[in-house]
Amino acid sequence: MSLARTIIGMSVGVMLFAGAGLAAEPADVEKFVKARIEIGEMMTNYFSGGERFKEGERPSPERMREMGADINAKLNTLLATHDLTLEEYRKRSPEVFADDAAVKAYLKEHPDLKQRYEALPLDRMGRGGNTGRGY
Repeated sequence: MSLARTIIGMSVGVMLFAGAGLAAEPADVEKFVKARIEIGEMMTNYFSGGERFKEGERPSPERMREMGADINAKLNTLLATHDLTLEEYRKRSPEVFADDAAVKAYLKEHPDLKQRYEALPLDRMGRGGNTGRGY
């Protein structure tokens, strides 16, 4: 019986310790929130002033590749201002934004950023569904 209690106690301790390790650092929250806002605004501007396609029409595969390369170049430039690479941002942003309490606390302290963050299209920013690239 005491062995079972010890194992349960150790398991609970490990889970609590692991949960504390998942909390995002405030500096990371700031960096990633600012980057997400700037990415969302850039993407909105990119597609609002660009080519228009007919209803249901998609760009050619070649045009899609060109657009993808252009977007990635712009993202790399933007993320470099936050000391991030596109790969690092894509890898770490789900972890940082998973700490919803830290993100909300940061935005509460910065109402100007909160307003810009909330104006982003939910379905494209990885905040309201599984559509888009999750920038």
